[in-house]
Amino acid sequence: MRAARFDAFGGFDNLKVVEVDRPRADAKTAVVRVEASSINPSDVKNIGGAMRQTRPPRIPGRDYAGVVVEAPPEWLGAEVWGTGGDVGFTRDGTHAQYLAAPVASLRRKPATLSFDQAASVGVNFLAAWGGLVEAAKLKAGETLLLIGSGGGVGGAASQIAKQIGARVIGADRREPGPDAPIRQIAEHSIIGASDLPEALAEVTGGALADVVFDLVGGAMFRPALACLTPGGRLVEISAGGQREVSFDLADFYHNESRLFGVDTLKHDLTASAKTPDLLAPGFEAGAYRASPIAATIPLDQIRDGYRRVAEGARGRIVLKPNA
Repeated sequence: MRAARFDAFGGFDNLKVVEVDRPRADAKTAVVRVEASSINPSDVKNIGGAMRQTRPPRIPGRDYAGVVVEAPPEWLGAEVWGTGGDVGFTRDGTHAQYLAAPVASLRRKPATLSFDQAASVGVNFLAAWGGLVEAAKLKAGETLLLIGSGGGVGGAASQIAKQIGARVIGADRREPGPDAPIRQIAEHSIIGASDLPEALAEVTGGALADVVFDLVGGAMFRPALACLTPGGRLVEISAGGQREVSFDLADFYHNESRLFGVDTLKHDLTASAKTPDLLAPGFEAGAYRASPIAATIPLDQIRDGYRRVAEGARGRIVLKPNA
């Protein structure tokens, strides 16, 4: 089969389309023909050597949608979707024509989603669900501030928060794209504020936020912390541009603030499958929609796709390995 593979860490020139052996099924492993997979920022970081668990040579790629071609009879021909923190890192990933996936990880794709759309759900919704539902336990009537709201995780989080019944406020350094879900969902959007807590207080009447989901991290950590109401919860999933941060510990405990870290890489294909189970009814009912797609590309254009993601493409770059 054809696959994108890097044999050493480095730039995108290290990512090459090569011929490799097609995976084989066994009692616990299925083979999926990958109809679509998406390129995530973590895939880009992976090639650069930022993921310490990865050992080249490796086929990257986390999210996928496809058709089961080898498996127990009940799965043959099934249209499936999935994502995982192991695939593309400690095991070969989805940027290939075929994927070896544990049978236990297989989940049927909602009929309402095309393969391209299903491949665009993965990491974005996994991170959003983990941050809002599992960590922060966002409740109906609470105020949620999304920092970096125009991106893929922000779009997923805004939809989940809407279904919970929370009040959603977005914040970003630039206007979200025309298809960004935050445009339709947020009660307010704060764009390019130099003082985020002050800007938030203006739109909330001084009440600030019960939950802040910081999708940027780094330099936004202190402003995010300052946006919390007493007893508020801050969720961090990234350390963009700045790994080490500091804050006033006395202010933190006097406010009875709570801090959560969420890492989707900690959940392999099988562990991650519980989230598609929970999300599928929402997609089938039309309550959720997949992240906007910026482009679909064949395997031969994968380097260009990685570059676009690295440059901050608005919308998902979807790879069609069998096109």
